[in-house]
Amino acid sequence: MWANNETGVLFPVERIAEICRSRGVLYHCDAVQAAGKVEIDVRRTPADYLSLTGHKFHAPKGIGALYVRRKSPFTPLIHGGHQERNRRGGTESVPLIVGMGKAAELARQHLPDYDKKVRPLRDELEEGILRSIPNSELNGHRTQRLANTTNITFHGIESEALLILLDKEGICASSGSACLADSDEPSHVIKAMKPDSTASRQMIRFSIDATTTQAQVRLVVTAVERETQALRGVVSQA
Repeated sequence: MWANNETGVLFPVERIAEICRSRGVLYHCDAVQAAGKVEIDVRRTPADYLSLTGHKFHAPKGIGALYVRRKSPFTPLIHGGHQERNRRGGTESVPLIVGMGKAAELARQHLPDYDKKVRPLRDELEEGILRSIPNSELNGHRTQRLANTTNITFHGIESEALLILLDKEGICASSGSACLADSDEPSHVIKAMKPDSTASRQMIRFSIDATTTQAQVRLVVTAVERETQALRGVVSQA
């Protein structure tokens, strides 16, 4: 992964690509979370394959892209026609492709300002929560991560209980990746980072975007503080 989908932590993808190339190993980079947030240059990051999805940078849902470096081996998963240079059979969805192309164009235009606009808001959200809520803890590297993501453990509070209360206040957050939304298992990412801790069942991921406002950030901080206090009050009474 270029960027972890739960913590936002950035991985040294260029170094990984160099190691793979020096050993003759094919390298696929999952750039889904990174697209639209950091610069992606396949000339500088020599991955053999790189995948991304459009909705992460405001394209319609249901469209993505796979970059295949020239001469890298590729076996189609879907057969039946000669579309996509014989790499995928079936009729392309032209509106979705056009939508993703336009979204990519806009994302590239806004990329130089993305970090300096989003990171201060993320930091205000994160610092506000950590400062106002005792026994809360940041998961992941403090600086080497995407500008829009924060992952926080609220010790002593079950993730699902807090998410239910936040949902009632119109606040969308998560206790893991969307890929595992139907699973009741704790976050495997946090579990791997802290195997001896209950943090994997007590974490919440918040993500924002360039459209997020400071007023919304402050509303979330206030709501999280209020709901965590309510939950800890219930726990202490029990």
